Amino acid sequence: MAEYKLAGEIRTAKGKKNRRLRKEGFVPGIVYGPTDNPVSVQFVYREVEVTLMNAGGTNLIDIEIGGETYPSLAREVQRDVVRGDILHVDFLAVDPNQKIRVDVPVIVEGRSPVVASREGILITGPSTLTLEVYPQDIRNRIVVDLTPLDTLGAEILVKDLDFKEGVTVINEPNEMIVKIVQPAAARRAEADAMLEAEGEGLGEAGAEATEGEE
Repeated sequence: MAEYKLAGEIRTAKGKKNRRLRKEGFVPGIVYGPTDNPVSVQFVYREVEVTLMNAGGTNLIDIEIGGETYPSLAREVQRDVVRGDILHVDFLAVDPNQKIRVDVPVIVEGRSPVVASREGILITGPSTLTLEVYPQDIRNRIVVDLTPLDTLGAEILVKDLDFKEGVTVINEPNEMIVKIVQPAAARRAEADAMLEAEGEGLGEAGAEATEGEE
């Protein structure tokens, strides 16, 4: 049983008739899955708005239609480009025995001591990771703790993350999630110092060559 529920009705309005449906306070949608035929549905606008706000695209929603319940994920939400109103929603009905792919947000928590001391700065990689999981194993976020990153160059890669057995990460194992690097100003100062040292070395070498000629 999913944490979120959304009641819908069978929709008979199609095409341009959906405009009238929206004016009456409903949102047209569709529920489709790997084994079931697509079902045209409609939802009360406020109910679907609140449910999508809370569940997002990584939490299962029990869509209840005509006595049937479809555990589903919100796959596509079409919105008005100006007002942002919901125009149409596609739900994917899932099979608990089949894996599906979901994009899960990456959330960073904690603070690196190197960043706290302003010796380094944090750079981040992808904001989401693509996981292949059974519906019951879907997680709504991937938390990355920054506190162990206590040296310049310290990083966390995809392969460093722990996942439940049976979860497959589609991203490349060596893809960088977070990394501590030297601030740009410090890098420039270090580069200038190296160039200056090289210049002094060349100058001394030239002076020694001149003395040798004399």
